[in-house]
Amino acid sequence: MTGDEPIEGSESGEPLPDGGTAGADDVALDPWGSSTVSDYRKLFEEFGIEEFEEVLPEVPDPHYLMRRGVIFGHRDYRPVAEAMREGESAAVLSGFMPTGDPHIGHKLVFDEIIWHQRQGVDAYALIADLEAHAARGLSWEEIDEHARNYLLSLLALGFDPDEGELYRQSENREVQDLAFELGIEANFSELGSIYGFDGETDVSHMQSVVTQMADILYPQLDEPKPTVIPVGPDQDPHVRLARDLASRMRYFGVTEAYASFEATADESAVIAEAYEAREAYADDPGTPRCAEAAEWLRGEGGARFEVPDDERTVERAAEKLENAGMEPLRPRTRFLNRRADEDAFEALIEAVDGEKRVFEAHVDAFDLDREAAEELAREVEVEHGGYGFLPPSSIYHRFMTGLTGGKMSSSIPASHISLLDDPEAGYEKVKAATTGGRETAEKQRELGGRADECPVYELYAYLLAGDDDEFAKRVYDECVGGDRLCGDCKEQAARLMEEFLADHQEKREEVAELLEDADIELESSRAR
Repeated sequence: MTGDEPIEGSESGEPLPDGGTAGADDVALDPWGSSTVSDYRKLFEEFGIEEFEEVLPEVPDPHYLMRRGVIFGHRDYRPVAEAMREGESAAVLSGFMPTGDPHIGHKLVFDEIIWHQRQGVDAYALIADLEAHAARGLSWEEIDEHARNYLLSLLALGFDPDEGELYRQSENREVQDLAFELGIEANFSELGSIYGFDGETDVSHMQSVVTQMADILYPQLDEPKPTVIPVGPDQDPHVRLARDLASRMRYFGVTEAYASFEATADESAVIAEAYEAREAYADDPGTPRCAEAAEWLRGEGGARFEVPDDERTVERAAEKLENAGMEPLRPRTRFLNRRADEDAFEALIEAVDGEKRVFEAHVDAFDLDREAAEELAREVEVEHGGYGFLPPSSIYHRFMTGLTGGKMSSSIPASHISLLDDPEAGYEKVKAATTGGRETAEKQRELGGRADECPVYELYAYLLAGDDDEFAKRVYDECVGGDRLCGDCKEQAARLMEEFLADHQEKREEVAELLEDADIELESSRAR
């Protein structure tokens, strides 16, 4: 969830004026390693990340990173977009591991937090100092220095500390207490599977993961609300685990069912299809019986639809239906008691209006749809001391290509531009950058440049063009049309970068006093 991930660009593909598309094969997501994403499309297929362009029309006044496809994917962002449209409560949070200077890759996350804050969303930015100490071995003195630099840049870019919250993991007791509670729901096997932890992984490193889960859910401690985590795709394992833990912490689960017995998700899919096909087998289709559905599944029905797992799923579903005998097969919304105490469960039973059936560990409601049931379950949970967490959402931005080609990395100074670089040094780095140009000016004019493979064009799309989409598109069109040569293009980009750095560093000085007054510890209280 932190913002100092290695940053990699993409290889050639369908040209788009977004600073790069994908075309290679390998996808590896590792929050601490040399993460690579050479084909962003595989993230949709392998990890269930959704394409951001599908939700873009629902976003009010979208940021230019969204419009240009730099923010390319999301998980469940629609509730956040809806909250912004309706003026309802929502939150944005991201963290920064202070292991070096903030650079232009981190600026993507800074901008995403600040844009959401300006849309009226509660904004949180944290310094992941426990993670830096445990996973990277930095001393607290080093962490303090880097943390200050991250915070100054965040404020200089426009974060309002009076309207948002800044904190350090090590100084936030609420986060640490929540991490302890979340840790009860996580286990070593799970962390090993997700992160590759083994017998050599130190306990503090594992603890830092659970702390990050608490960070992600922290904005919902006062009340459940849609929360978005802007990150690079290498941080997706953290988001997936946080969504799982948010669900496990809930008092009640809400699902759909067709009979009184329990069934797995795959079995339920089979039973649902049997209910839809009731006209084919039931003596009274208005009241189909479980035993009739079982007989149908074992006969002609079993071959009528794709089975989620295999033939054994159909047989397990048929067996449960058979055991239910003449019980009517009837849709209902089910409340599952996961971790509620007796008082909360009784309150839920009392709150369910209309026809219902009460069992030892669940309640079936026949007059509530699933959405209303979800809201009711959350209300009862919060009233009885539960968190009522909504699953956190996320948005994912493309990695920037290093100025020298390949990955942009803090460990390779020439590959990135630090927000603390002398403006003249920033100018020189851009002038020395690799481009997507042709071998000669003649070929460039004839064939056009390869903007989608060009780190310099990415600078325009991600940063230098700012909110001016027409300018970004003009640079792209002139490049691929052969009208823009690399020398002039780099000169323009270098001057813009020099101006940006000079302006940013002037603003850093202006907000220094603002940072001193902000409600955040700038020096760690940990042992030094």
